[in-house]
Amino acid sequence: MKGIILSGGSGTRLSPLTKVTSKQLLPLYNKPMIFYPLETLLKAGIKEILIIVAPERAGDYLRLLGSGREFGAKFTYEIQDKPEGLAQAFIIAQNFIDEDNVCMILGDNIFEEDFSDSIKNFKSGGKVFAVKVPDPERSGVVVFDENMKATQIVEKPKTFISDYAIPGLYIYDNRVVEVAKQVKPSARGELEITDLHNWYLQKGELEVEILKGEWIDAGTFESLFKATELARKKALQK
Repeated sequence: MKGIILSGGSGTRLSPLTKVTSKQLLPLYNKPMIFYPLETLLKAGIKEILIIVAPERAGDYLRLLGSGREFGAKFTYEIQDKPEGLAQAFIIAQNFIDEDNVCMILGDNIFEEDFSDSIKNFKSGGKVFAVKVPDPERSGVVVFDENMKATQIVEKPKTFISDYAIPGLYIYDNRVVEVAKQVKPSARGELEITDLHNWYLQKGELEVEILKGEWIDAGTFESLFKATELARKKALQK
């Protein structure tokens, strides 16, 4: 299993904080934000990690994280010249993924959950997670039938169909690279990761696990504040 941290983008919703640094390098309590998704991967035993960054911030990440040696891992870096959807990350990572399975986590997603067992026990197909949220219109959402079997996944639905959002941690086998290459840009002009989920779902190869712990997408001022509170809670528990 290899790991990807997608940490590109410009973070415009957090301007002016992001005028001089990347969103994922902002502090959450006592560590830069990216340390939290990084720790999620390392805790699951993933030692080879690709960090995808915006070109203007590449040097900042290299100075902060280096080769990965101090973390007991090996870090590789790739530039995302223009953010064109989450699925684009798997195309950028093609050579890195090679013939391995891959777990991608978004650099601004903070989880209370421990994903170690889910990652270590993964064999093939795809696996995503679902968590109940008050604002599903901000995310890709999953619809379940009466047996809690996933039947449909929709990106940012305009009308309510489910309050189960899919947070930013995804596990796939290496077929995901070729699937991502076939994805057509959406009306937003992006390669939607929802299309990848649905490809595996239609083949009956997508597992959806319900999360119990807290999840925060730290992309707004309010969620950044909540993420800091969660980071403090995690730090004080150690």
